[in-house]
Amino acid sequence: MTVSDSAQSIPWYSLLFGRGPDARPMDGLVEWHLADTFGVQVWVEPERAGTSCMVLDDDDLDARLQLLEGAGIENGGIRAASSSRILPVVDPDGNRIVFTGP
Repeated sequence: MTVSDSAQSIPWYSLLFGRGPDARPMDGLVEWHLADTFGVQVWVEPERAGTSCMVLDDDDLDARLQLLEGAGIENGGIRAASSSRILPVVDPDGNRIVFTGP
């Protein structure tokens, strides 16, 4: 995900994922390792900030919604989709994150 400011984005994504980053492999880049073979990178690239989108599978959207609301993260609420449910979120730069699940 491309962001404009790591000082603003790292705390926000830490709230989103319920913990701080797992790695900082280089200046301006942080990573959350969400599974053994999957993670999310957030990097500072102001000219492209707000143009990213990702979809993350979540086994428990109701628990995710509670986590988001408890952290004060605005969201679109859980919505029915054709074969699942979705929970859309927008980060401070305008990047779109969509959690999907049963």
